[in-house]
Amino acid sequence: MKRLGNMLAAAGFMLAGFAGHAAQADTLADVKARGTLKCGVSQGLAGFSAKDDKGEWIGFDVDVCKAIAAAVFDDPAKVTYVPLSADARFPALSKGDVDVLSRNSTWTLSREAGLKLLFAAVSYYDGQGFMVRNARNVTSALELSGIKVCTQSGTTSALNVADFFRQNKMTFELIELPTVDEVVKAYDGEKCDALTTDVSQLYALRLKLSKPADHIVLPDVISKEPLGPVVRQGDDAWLNVVKWSFYAMLNAEELGIDATTLDKAMKSEKPDVKRFVGVEGEFGPQLGLTKDWAVRIVKSVGNYGDSFERNIGSESKLGIPRGVNQLWSAGGIQYAPPMR
Repeated sequence: MKRLGNMLAAAGFMLAGFAGHAAQADTLADVKARGTLKCGVSQGLAGFSAKDDKGEWIGFDVDVCKAIAAAVFDDPAKVTYVPLSADARFPALSKGDVDVLSRNSTWTLSREAGLKLLFAAVSYYDGQGFMVRNARNVTSALELSGIKVCTQSGTTSALNVADFFRQNKMTFELIELPTVDEVVKAYDGEKCDALTTDVSQLYALRLKLSKPADHIVLPDVISKEPLGPVVRQGDDAWLNVVKWSFYAMLNAEELGIDATTLDKAMKSEKPDVKRFVGVEGEFGPQLGLTKDWAVRIVKSVGNYGDSFERNIGSESKLGIPRGVNQLWSAGGIQYAPPMR
């Protein structure tokens, strides 16, 4: 009887596990059936996600959305962009209002464990900094004691700046505002002495000021801000699609594959290139995609370096240096797992 009970218990465990797996969400199937990817983006951050003069969404984060759509549909235009505030972004993802969030969001333990979300990858290694007026004649954030600091509510910035000032035994007054536009307006109107957020965002927000040249981004970086796309927990297959769509862009740069070299890559005898273009292996079908899924991404948005330089790097108004976001082989820390 004891043996029979153990067998029944084991069978019950297996059935429960199967039922749990069967009940798991299938976002990829939903996206395909809908015919469009719902991607959560910022409400307008130059270089990352904003509308151009034609009303089209462009930017570094937008390219991640386009890459996923290219992999799934072979059409980067099949994206419905949902602009979200900092406070609304994670609830919108949790409720299913968007399929993925690609909105300059920092990967933290509490956001994964507490909000039941998963960060697919780090698309941009960032850190929090400060922007001040040149007229203050300061060269370090350590010279900012006694100032008023503006930042956006619902972000990691408030906690980081409080830690920084307390650790360095400096005083300050924090002014939190609900939207980026309100923060910029308050700072530009001299209601605060400094603006603090991720360094990449500071470069973008400086362009919105009435006299951008009168302001400087200080060299100090006071936190780790790994930014990347986010999905809901409970759908590993969709997590893999989002994760590997981004990693395809990184691997393409490492392999020297871009829109101008794709034809050559399709004829390459190099094993890693053959796997990338889908001539060898079943990597696309394993993701629920076609064999040429990575080729579709390169055709649509280019590789990681293309997207970086075009949107926020040397070819953009922001002019942000690659820095740590260089490939590991070029002295940076961007590193994609191999496609094999």
